[in-house]
Amino acid sequence: MRGIIAALLGALAAGAAFAGKPSVSAVAAPPTGFASLPASIGGRVSSEGAAGGYKYQWPGAYFETAFEGRSLYFRVGPGDVNLRVTVDAQEPATLSKPAPGWYVIEGLDAGAHTVRVAVANESQAGPNLFGGFALAPDARPLPAPRRARQIEFIGDSHTVGYGNTSAERECNDEKIWSTTDNTQGLGALTAARYNADYRVHAISGRGIVRNFNGFAGDPLPVAYPFILFDKATRDTAASWRPQLIVISLGTNDFSTPLNPGEKWKTRAELHADYEASYVQFVHALRARNPQAHFLLWSTDGANGEIQAEVKAVVARLKAAGEDRVGFIAVNGLTFSGCNWHPSVADDRTISDALIQAIEANPAVWKKTD
Repeated sequence: MRGIIAALLGALAAGAAFAGKPSVSAVAAPPTGFASLPASIGGRVSSEGAAGGYKYQWPGAYFETAFEGRSLYFRVGPGDVNLRVTVDAQEPATLSKPAPGWYVIEGLDAGAHTVRVAVANESQAGPNLFGGFALAPDARPLPAPRRARQIEFIGDSHTVGYGNTSAERECNDEKIWSTTDNTQGLGALTAARYNADYRVHAISGRGIVRNFNGFAGDPLPVAYPFILFDKATRDTAASWRPQLIVISLGTNDFSTPLNPGEKWKTRAELHADYEASYVQFVHALRARNPQAHFLLWSTDGANGEIQAEVKAVVARLKAAGEDRVGFIAVNGLTFSGCNWHPSVADDRTISDALIQAIEANPAVWKKTD
């Protein structure tokens, strides 16, 4: 009897492990007769038409689908990428720098499943490609996830999640890349609290008018309108109308002294340009998003200069008649991530501050609830 019970328990345990722990592995191709599966997409993408798939470059992109079956296929394009593959809200599997080609998720129960493939890394150097999902002939498609709530996060490396999972501050380029995880960043955390779709429009090192230490490159508002950083195609997606837009820009404008040859001769000139340009940026966002509420937040870095300037921007917006904008001061972060950036714990602190502000203003969601 004991042997029979032990055998039964062993079989049950093996079955639970198989059903509850999906695996992700490379395959040559999906089986003959496979069908493409629709996806819900988080983030700006460029559809590749006949070639198939979606090209993306802004951080925080994710691709979701739903189906009934025991396995699912997806395709990864060329280039280095750090992916998180989540099945039915379980702990995600990591694919770091996967080879281009097809992958299969298997080891699933024969039931309904949802899958998210999310991008953890930043891709300033060039775009990446997600080739889409595919189903085996014996599986059945289900409606892809759709959410009524939408939140947009605009910012710099703090919003990217730059080196946020690192256990130390000293990092080389490879460590920065491998420890950057936007899926654990402030945007993903806040959106999860409200079951919202989200977009992250952030570039490390960029500011409103001045990039880190004055280096050349498009400030964030210049890059913002475009799907990719080549500025070839503007984003005109009518389906993206966020109820909330969260912005944090100013760290790179003010965290270093002005250098000889920069366009601003004094700090006062930089302040004036920053404030006017930030106000103009929010006005442009308002014109496109008449339904949105704005939250502008900053840390207490640069001896309080950043917060003082963001507060001045909010004051100017309110004086101009903008009545759906607020300011959040986020103080006391550890900055224990790579190169003195926010850690995952800091990201939770920032997200908690945002959630507290959102909870205090339930009108944010009034048109969706």
